[in-house]
Amino acid sequence: MGGYLRPVVRRQGTLRTDGKFGVRVRLGRVASLACAVAVVGVAVGAVALGQATGARPAGSGHQRGRAAASTARVLLVGTFAGIPGQYSSIQAAVDAAKPGDWILVGPGDYHEQADHRANRGPQPARTPAGVVITTPGIHLRGMDRNAVVVDGTKPGSPQCNRNEAQQDFGPPGTGSDPPLGRNGILVWKADNVSIDNLTACNFLNGSGSAGNEIWWNGGDGTGQIGLHNLSGTYITATSTFFKDGPTAASYGIFSSNASGGGWDVAYASNMSDSNFYVGACQQVCNQTINHVHSQYSTQGYSGTNAGGSVVIENSEFDHNKAGFTAGVLNNDDWPAPQEGACPNNGTSPITHTYSCWVFMNNYVHDNNNPNVPGVGIAAAAPTGTGVLLYGGRDDTIMNNTFANNGAWGAIVFTYPDTETPPADVIAAGYDCRGGIGSGKAGLCTFDDWGNSIAGNKFQHNGYFGNASNSDFGEITSTAGPTNCFHDNVELGGGQPTSSPPGLQALKPACNRQTVPPDPNPAMTNDLVCDSQAFAGALPGASGTPCTPPGYPQSTGVQMPPLPSNLATMPDPCAGVPANPWCASGLGLPSGGGGATSGPGAGSCLSHRPLVVHIRRRGLRRAEVFVNGRRVRVLRGRRLRARVDLRGLPAGTFSVRIVAIRRNGRRLTRSRTYHTCATRIRRTHRAARGR
Repeated sequence: MGGYLRPVVRRQGTLRTDGKFGVRVRLGRVASLACAVAVVGVAVGAVALGQATGARPAGSGHQRGRAAASTARVLLVGTFAGIPGQYSSIQAAVDAAKPGDWILVGPGDYHEQADHRANRGPQPARTPAGVVITTPGIHLRGMDRNAVVVDGTKPGSPQCNRNEAQQDFGPPGTGSDPPLGRNGILVWKADNVSIDNLTACNFLNGSGSAGNEIWWNGGDGTGQIGLHNLSGTYITATSTFFKDGPTAASYGIFSSNASGGGWDVAYASNMSDSNFYVGACQQVCNQTINHVHSQYSTQGYSGTNAGGSVVIENSEFDHNKAGFTAGVLNNDDWPAPQEGACPNNGTSPITHTYSCWVFMNNYVHDNNNPNVPGVGIAAAAPTGTGVLLYGGRDDTIMNNTFANNGAWGAIVFTYPDTETPPADVIAAGYDCRGGIGSGKAGLCTFDDWGNSIAGNKFQHNGYFGNASNSDFGEITSTAGPTNCFHDNVELGGGQPTSSPPGLQALKPACNRQTVPPDPNPAMTNDLVCDSQAFAGALPGASGTPCTPPGYPQSTGVQMPPLPSNLATMPDPCAGVPANPWCASGLGLPSGGGGATSGPGAGSCLSHRPLVVHIRRRGLRRAEVFVNGRRVRVLRGRRLRARVDLRGLPAGTFSVRIVAIRRNGRRLTRSRTYHTCATRIRRTHRAARGR
């Protein structure tokens, strides 16, 4: 479907294209493509397209910003389209902002230094950050995701430079302690803050609470929810520097002690703990992570003591040490345990069961990478694992594709935590809450139960060839509600493999019936070997040396660069009040730098609706994008979608279709359409390329 094609315009006409999957675009009834001067009509068309995307989580600041557009101010940082803003630093604009205000940031490399001024902010002194947001309702948005960079290296350094001499290790530590480290953008106990369309890099760990690129923090370590309704879209987090664990970047995009909201369209890589993290939100997390891509980290995602409604969907986890981990820890992310059941004995509208924690429609593949930065307990993540739930309860893993994970596709297991929690956790009576203490000092064991692994597709997992390596498996240490396994399939034929063997036949029912423990010594010893941890702590672990073939070992940390094709927000002015960078507050950039230009006298309006049909066997779903913005997700046997270009100004609009096959492979085709094209006579039967 490549090329620059103008579609045939005729009544109920059909345009067919060739390619690996058939795409038919049916044009709706077109009376004319007349020009008009009604600026109001352009506004309606532009807003309608924006609302159709559904890109931002429900209840986000984006939607609230639309309602408040008439009263909110817009503060401009840097320069965009040749127009200078009022501020040269992001923090200066943040300091001036009031609830509901928008901060737009022009392209540039911003070495923000809020942690190097006398007043670092109201957060704990050991939590320094380059940008500190404490005002609720602020909307921070870059004008270009790839060109607006919040950079943790020293001022004057090249963008996201990897050289040690260019790194900023943060304010001095206490006494003889090393520097505190730095966080990137820190949202501290501020509700309804959205961050969109920018990149953060090279904010490093230290002796303080640091190393997080973008962090919504509702009170880390307090055991309380102190932040609500976070939102992030089109955001990127990475690091180019690694020397050792104590100075590595820890987390990419991070939420702690927060409830409500989520992230949509995000990428993160090269973290020593995990790229994405949701934790310390008890059973009221209420967060959705959608369309994220996670690579080259110890854990693609980690979640600690995060329960209730947590939905991770339509995302990709690959080339990490372990793709995705979630579970329980007896630490400062209290209170434990991790409980995925719906609050108040409710029923999930997704699973139609007691489980509201859902990992679904994701592609988890090739997580066999030992050459990632790693430090602390995260470094014990077992190489070659797609999804690992440690001590997790009442969680659902459904309708995903797991491929080429050398150890296991998806496993649940008992977790023996050897940490000693902080004194305030012990004083509050939450030490080992939900777990089982033992005679061994500091050992608290959290068993897993009530989890469901159902309806997933597996392909070429467990190929490391150790005794328990398989598509899925479990370890339990006490009698408790059963885990269940059903309707999982092996792509290419045959039955999925499990440890112990035959799990789908042994435990098909998700009924919470109490079953005996399943210590699974083969898998226990493989986990000890792979993680180089848990010997003497997991029941049944022999602590014996690994036997061949074993597991991949690190040969040196590698820090791949960011992909070059990360999608930026198609219209960064969408929902923003009128300002010099955006025309009339209609969601259209004024001047260059945007996908379209603002309307003027005699502007032409399109009257073109399209219907997209996708016809090929073996497709799981398809996504339709207009100018890079997702407007439809299609599932089922008949994949068709209406794409409405009516009301848009004269210009060029691209329609891209991404089809995902049942084996996880993606097929992409694109076509360009011109709005307000001259009417084509009915006798014209073919589109002409040029």
